[in-house]
This record gives sequence, structure tokens and C-alpha cells, in this order.
Amino acid sequence: MLQISHLTITHRKDGRVLLNDFSFTLHPGDRAVLIGEEGDGKSTLLKLIYDETLVESYADYTGKILKNGLTLGYLWQELPERAEDQTVRDFCREGLPGSPDDSAELSGAALALGLKPAFLRSGQIMGSLSGGEKVRVQFARILAGRPDILLLDEPSNDLDLETLAWLETFLNTCGLPALYVSHDETLMERTANVVVHLEQVRRKALPRWTVSRTPYRQYAQERPALFKHQGQVARKEQAEYEKQQQKFLQIRSKVEHRQETISRQDPHGGKLLKKKMKAVKSMGRRLKREHEGGARVPDTEDPIRIRFPEDIAIPNGKTVLDFRLDELSVQGRTLSRDIRLRVTGPEKICIVGKNGAGKTTLFRRIAQVLRERDDIRAGYMPQDYAELLDTGATPVEFLSRTGDREETSKIRTFLGSMQYTADEMEHPARGLSGGQKAKLLFLRMILLRCDVLLLDEPTRNFSPLSGPVVRSALKAFGGAIISVSHDRKYIAEVCDKVYRLTESGLCPLPGRAV
Repeated sequence: MLQISHLTITHRKDGRVLLNDFSFTLHPGDRAVLIGEEGDGKSTLLKLIYDETLVESYADYTGKILKNGLTLGYLWQELPERAEDQTVRDFCREGLPGSPDDSAELSGAALALGLKPAFLRSGQIMGSLSGGEKVRVQFARILAGRPDILLLDEPSNDLDLETLAWLETFLNTCGLPALYVSHDETLMERTANVVVHLEQVRRKALPRWTVSRTPYRQYAQERPALFKHQGQVARKEQAEYEKQQQKFLQIRSKVEHRQETISRQDPHGGKLLKKKMKAVKSMGRRLKREHEGGARVPDTEDPIRIRFPEDIAIPNGKTVLDFRLDELSVQGRTLSRDIRLRVTGPEKICIVGKNGAGKTTLFRRIAQVLRERDDIRAGYMPQDYAELLDTGATPVEFLSRTGDREETSKIRTFLGSMQYTADEMEHPARGLSGGQKAKLLFLRMILLRCDVLLLDEPTRNFSPLSGPVVRSALKAFGGAIISVSHDRKYIAEVCDKVYRLTESGLCPLPGRAV
């Protein structure tokens, strides 16, 4: 069993406590999902459990993590830069005691993941792989190492729908206890039987954690009802306390008045009033103790607030995109032919397909065409945020255009609505979580008043609390959306049309079936 005892994690730069006095045991059979808002320390906790040196540059901790000789399999949310430059062969060899060339475990893992064993012995550079291919190669290396416990940081990121189905089945049947971070609500609903919820309440001034040994769907449904009931009880007790206080103050006022007016010639009456005042004060202290020990309106971590300008709209008959490509190829390899995509008016389009099918490559081609147009204002959110995001700039600097006081004030207001603290607004973007970086790209599109949104995996880094807010905002958006996604809730709730990228082009899926 993996045991964590009285663990406290503190952010070194600003002294903010990310996690306080956290204790948890991962039992056999546990599929524990680690949830929370962006920047609440989920990935930091996972890294610390796996290898404390991964966080020593920015976080301090106290407490104990007892691994008891267990072999931990860790999946990175984003590969380290060094790994991006490695070949697939060297990356896999690094995680195994012997050569991957004759590793039956690695071959078996490859086949289970829909990969050819020869691919894991190839000289292809890791950085050239699609996001989903990187995740599957990591999984193959992890499984070949025969881990006792799985630590997975966003395992569903960039996976195609087929591999997502495999991941769900694997987590439910592999027999390995798992602690994983995910923002995929469908995955959590289908796999998690334990929920570990990290929060930063009171404007990120107070860390709080909850461990619930219930399925995720049950936790998500019961939590709002529980908070609502607690709030009702607390407000009822507060109202009763105020009535008692009013009565107490009236009694005390009467006794004080009588003490002030009693005749000096009545010492016996004065003693009685002094005794009564003592009893009154005792009653006041008792009421205060009872109130302090009573119910409280629960502190909750507020969801983000995001809304596109309501006056943005594209006429129904306007041609947003009429795209034709005879051949889509990468490094001389043909991925698809005869690609056609027409978008008119405020349509919301999603492109799906297998990992490595060329979705992101195609998407970049489409984005290049639309961003050069003068009759629309296209906003672009790439899968790799580094394409647009200057990681050395602060959030305020990244969003600024003029740098004047009025603009800066507006930007800070928008960042506040996305739950950025004042300190985080001044941190370089390189220190932000994936979700916080995604928020910046959304805010940029809002501030630029974009009427066409080009979104590559737009929801993958948003928490279960933020995800519904983002989906609602995109659904209400009056412009057009062209996107790549494997988020099943996003596809079902936001998109009008879904196309699958195949070797023969884009094939429409009837009824948004995914």
C-alpha cells in the first residue's frame, strides 16, 4: 500500500500552502482520481509521490510518503524536454532493465495499446509524435516495467476515442491500484471509485482536501446537495443565534440599567443584581460557544467565469471556410487524400480521428488559411500552447496590447474572473499549470473579440468544475468554431457536426455519434 501521512506542500516563491496535513492510503483495487481547480497542486502532489526531486526547485514539503518498496509507474502530463529529443527506442530502453529489442513485456504492452512492437524499437524522435502517440508510448514503457501502482497525470490527454475506450477498460480490469489526475469527466464517471479533491478556498488563501470513497458520479451529485444542506442549516442556526443575541442584549441592558439606578440604601438589591449580571454574562458566553461550535456555511472554491461578447455573431449564409486539400502528408508519408471541409455561418465543427491520423497537421493548415483572412477575426488555440504563449511573460504582459492603465485594469479583472490570484498574475507563464495557460489563450480570444475560434483540444486541461463553464460559454458563442477534440462531453454539448479524419478524407459522423 502507498501511504501518505500528514503531508504539507508549500510553494517556495510566494509561500502559498498548496496542501496541508494531508493523509491518504491507496489500497489494492483503488482507482483514485485526483481533482481540483487549475493550479491547486494536483500534478505537484503526483510528482512528489513519484520522485521528490521533480518538485524541489519550486516546492517544499513536510510529512511522510511511504512507498514500502513498491514499483511506481509514472505517466507525465508533458514530457520533459530531454525526452522530446530522444528516439522512441532510447525512451523505452531507459525505463527497462534490459534491451527493448527482446522484451516480451514491451511487445505485449505495444499490442495491447494498438502499437506495432517494431515502432517501439524505431529511431523516430519522441518530439515528432502526436500527443496521443506520446501517451501510448509512455504507457507501453510503464506496463513493460511491471509496476505495482500507477501514477497517471492526465492519461486521457490527446488520446483518440478508441484508445480512450481501451484506457477505461484497462483501469477497471488491470488489477493495479491507480492514483490519477484527469479532467475527462466521462473517464472519471466510468472508472473512479475514490475521489481525492484538492481545493484552495477563500481566494486561494486556505487549502482544503477531501477524500471520498465513492464513485466519481456519486460524489459529483452528492457534493452540491450536501453543501446546500449545510448552508441551509448554518443560515437557520445563524438566524436563531441572532434572535438569542437580541434577547440576551435586552436582558443585559435591563440589568445594567437597574444597576445604575439602584439606591445606595439597598445593598441587598445591589448584591442580587450583581449576581444576576454574572448569570447573564455566563449565558452570553454559553451562546457564543454554542454558535462557534455550530454549522457554518461551507467554503467552496468558486468556478471560473468566462463569457464571450454577446454581440459577436456571424450571418447564417456567410462562408467561413471552403477548404480543399488533395493530399495531407508528413515527412513524405501520405496521411489522407481528397480533404474537403465547408463551414457556413455560426456552425460548430469538431474533427476526430485516430492518433497519428494527421488531425493537428490538418488543423494547422486550416488555421493558417483563416488567420490570413481580413473579413473575419480568427482566434487560435493550438494543442501545444508554446506555439503562441511566451512562457517568459507574465499573464498581464501576454494579454497586453497597449500597456496603458485602463487596459491593464481590464486585464486584471478578467484574470480575476478566471481565479488568478494577484501573485499568479505576475508569475512567468512557464510556472503556470496547463489549465492556467489554457485560460490565457481563451482570454486572449475574448479580448480580441474573435468571431471564429480554432481550437485544438480546447477542454483537455480544465477541471471538472471549470469544464461545464467552458462548454456552456462555447455553446453560447455567436461565432463559428472549428475544433479537434476527443472530449465526449464537449462533442455532445457544443458541436453541431463531427467529422472523422481518415485516409480517404473527412467523413461526417451522423447524429454526432462518437
